[in-house]
Amino acid sequence: MHSTSEIVKPVLALLLIAYGGEATAQQDFTGWPDHGGDWGGSRYSSLTQINKDTVGGLELAWTYRTGDGEGPVIPGGSYGLQGTPILLPEAAGGSLVLCSAFDRVIALDPANGRERWSFDPEVARGKPGTQYKCRGVAQWQDSKLQGSMAEDDSDSAAAACLSRIFHVTYDQRLYALDGRTGTPCADFGENGRVLLTPLIDATKPSTDTPGVLTYMPPVIVGDTVIIGSSVGAKFKRADAPSGAIRAFDARSGNFKWMFDPVPRNPNDPEAANWTPEALIKTGGANVWTLMSVDRERDMVFLPTSSASPNYFGGTRPGDNRYANSIVALRASTGELIWHYQIVHHDVWDWDISSQPMLVDIRRDEETLPAVVQLTKHGLIFVFHRETGDPLFPIEERPVPTDGVPGEVLSPTQPFPTAPPPLTAQGISPDDAWGFTFYDKGACRKMIEGLRHGEIFTPPSTQGTIIMPGMVSNWGSGAFDPGRNLLITNPQSIPAFIRLVPNVEVDPGLAEAPMAGLPGGPAGYIVGTPYAIERGTPQIFSPFGAPCTKPPWYSLTAVDLDEGTIKWSVPLGTLDKLMPVAMPLALGAPGIGGPIVTAGGLIFIGATADEKFRAFDIDSGEELWKRNIPTAAMATPMTYMAGGRQFVVVSAGGHHAYYRQKASDHLLAFALPLSAAIN
Repeated sequence: MHSTSEIVKPVLALLLIAYGGEATAQQDFTGWPDHGGDWGGSRYSSLTQINKDTVGGLELAWTYRTGDGEGPVIPGGSYGLQGTPILLPEAAGGSLVLCSAFDRVIALDPANGRERWSFDPEVARGKPGTQYKCRGVAQWQDSKLQGSMAEDDSDSAAAACLSRIFHVTYDQRLYALDGRTGTPCADFGENGRVLLTPLIDATKPSTDTPGVLTYMPPVIVGDTVIIGSSVGAKFKRADAPSGAIRAFDARSGNFKWMFDPVPRNPNDPEAANWTPEALIKTGGANVWTLMSVDRERDMVFLPTSSASPNYFGGTRPGDNRYANSIVALRASTGELIWHYQIVHHDVWDWDISSQPMLVDIRRDEETLPAVVQLTKHGLIFVFHRETGDPLFPIEERPVPTDGVPGEVLSPTQPFPTAPPPLTAQGISPDDAWGFTFYDKGACRKMIEGLRHGEIFTPPSTQGTIIMPGMVSNWGSGAFDPGRNLLITNPQSIPAFIRLVPNVEVDPGLAEAPMAGLPGGPAGYIVGTPYAIERGTPQIFSPFGAPCTKPPWYSLTAVDLDEGTIKWSVPLGTLDKLMPVAMPLALGAPGIGGPIVTAGGLIFIGATADEKFRAFDIDSGEELWKRNIPTAAMATPMTYMAGGRQFVVVSAGGHHAYYRQKASDHLLAFALPLSAAIN
């Protein structure tokens, strides 16, 4: 009979080689170990079975339903499947692991989609306004188990949790699950769970802590698990909860360190740039989107959001650093390495929504470790990963500063000199567009009646058109290292915000569930003289189209050596968006991102027309398209199983801007078995 260590040690070695050991390269291009493909978020695969010549033969190989069903969205909330699965190495069971909208963690056979195990944390359901969603999970292999097993070969428990799945539920619980069985790891926290609520409640300011949601996957470096949060109260109160980023021990669950992007420590060099009162009351600046890690350099990259409140900064004068920034920390300790602020004193909701992309850029026969940051306002910032030095020059340029009474705006904002902007940078009545003279004229009149102008035109009591709006580039991008190409899907649609003096607000409507949300009545920004109204009126024509020139949504290739746009094509058609179906290729905006493969392909859903597509990476030509049950507002992934390359995407819709039905489909596409074998 073999001892436990004789069985487990070879498995451990395979795990460390495959994905988990400290000697592992930053990028794994054949599997899909993390949400962004590799831990740096390149979303690149070296697989070539599906390529430009074979992609036309793709067919639906299998479908998995999470059991959440489909139907209309919850008022003010959502529950659609929006996550990206990850693939475990064969030594850890080789499962495809995802999470449902209601936080159930599910392991599937990657070859046929059959369920192997599931774990249900039993989150409470059905509350209007709650955003039920889970964007993914993370995996980890314990490099220290080998030594402990050598001491006691009879300890059968050593085989448990050799591979771990880390999952953060939306209601503030961190779980460690055995990657093979889904069983909670008994040695982590309390029976596999760490409650985050006590830490959140203890971090000032702690107002409205139930509004802190945790639905993005953590990142892991060494034995450190790092998590962010969504602070929903930011748009409605100045003293919103803290946006602190927290780290935990991957084995025990013990708390390790915390980094608060509002520098409350007086010894922090950026604290001097805040007022003492703002440091006490300001919350947010959280990381609600995906972080990235460089495991070899022990670095974690935080894309921080705006400080509270979102649309009025009179309670937080100054640039508000480290908000709206890329912040590079030492992952094991939380020590600050470098930071760069993308937007000073944000009042436009232009927080950093895209995962920082850690890629190697070739330039003048030199390979540069870079971090690429896409932004909501259509700019691309590229930095040296180790130092934070810009790889393309960045200029501070004058911007408007005539905001509402009580506001003190930054006189300049940073603009990279290359690559060029991906979207229009501001709006004027001359930009009005329509299918006919009638709707074009209506759009012009609408723009003339609201405050408009160059980018960074401030919010106003008149109502300000924000161009671009607040949802561009949410899905990050993908990078082809052989071509030095960044692929992304920018959105070019205006948005509307209005600051309403409190004395003009209807108190009854201000308490409505949708108050302050897009399309709802004005909602108070507690602690300020204003309420916020968003998205009413929409900057859309009487025919239901945006008032700006199409394409409203594009797929774009950017050369990161030259800093130029190689090509850009419309992404999506209008057949599901207009009162009368029109299959016009003018862009069908959505949320989600692309992946690229060595087969010369880009795969992307992320469109409101409920389609999944493949494009030629060299030209932008659409090569393949399939109708799907609802919009795939998620990023796809790809892998090999059973000799076939699969491309998998979640089709679950999205509540906030694209009102298709919510759904729970996970779709896997592959070549027919005979074609894959040949």
